[in-house]
Amino acid sequence: MIFDIKRYAIHDGPGIRTTIFFKGCPLHCWWCHNPEGQSSDPELMIWPERCIRCRTCVSACPNSAVSTTNGSIVTDRSKCKACGVCAEKCPANAREIIGKKFSVDGLMQEAEKDVPFYDESGGGVTISGGEPLAQPMFLNAFSNACKKEGIHVALDTNGYAKTEIVMKVSRNVDLFLYDLKVMDDKKHKLHTGVSNKLILKNLKRLDSLGKRIIVRFPLIPSVNSDEENVRSMSDFVSRLKNVEEIDILPYHRLGVEKARRLGKKAKSFKKLSNEMVENIAKELKSFGLKVKIGG
Repeated sequence: MIFDIKRYAIHDGPGIRTTIFFKGCPLHCWWCHNPEGQSSDPELMIWPERCIRCRTCVSACPNSAVSTTNGSIVTDRSKCKACGVCAEKCPANAREIIGKKFSVDGLMQEAEKDVPFYDESGGGVTISGGEPLAQPMFLNAFSNACKKEGIHVALDTNGYAKTEIVMKVSRNVDLFLYDLKVMDDKKHKLHTGVSNKLILKNLKRLDSLGKRIIVRFPLIPSVNSDEENVRSMSDFVSRLKNVEEIDILPYHRLGVEKARRLGKKAKSFKKLSNEMVENIAKELKSFGLKVKIGG
């Protein structure tokens, strides 16, 4: 289940890349910037500002999930089965089904369209999400197919999966883009819904195998921007031997709007000032780490 394919990506690993977003994630981070990647099922996304009030969707919906109230189009998400009929009929493209099933061959056809760009720039495919490790069999088959064709593979992951799955997948991965969010386990559970113990264990294991790793640090105000968390992360990462750099990813609010279009709620945080982000970068650098702000 794939929810997006982004071509000519330049912030998801070296060179020009095709980033493929796997749908479904075991974490539910408060600040998630890809809320459409959390559920493993197809979902209906609505752009109310595009709606021309033609009511085509009302008559088209086979589940009576769409109606009009005081001239507005209303969708009852409890009745919606994400069948896609309303999206197909909408003349204004105000509705879209997020999530499409691919075969390995079908996804390879998409990836191979950009091989000339990979060859010219030293790029390749980045597998992102959601969480790709939540679809381990498909992830392994697809990454293996990429390697057979000589395509560089980067895996953007939160690392939350059984260690044996991570080890198996790692055979076909050239570069890990590994998220670290909150070092305190209780806070990690609060803000993401899961423990970080397995995440840290898998990162250590990958490091011991000599895998190329870039740590990604999504910086969220009032969640993980405090001095204690930054120092704890700095100390942990500095002890690893194969982390090439740590990328600070400052919080943005794009996920809030996307969540609204999905009929969901998302927490919004204030942005950190550039000065505060720079100070956090300096703290990380003081532990001997190579630091970059942005992906």
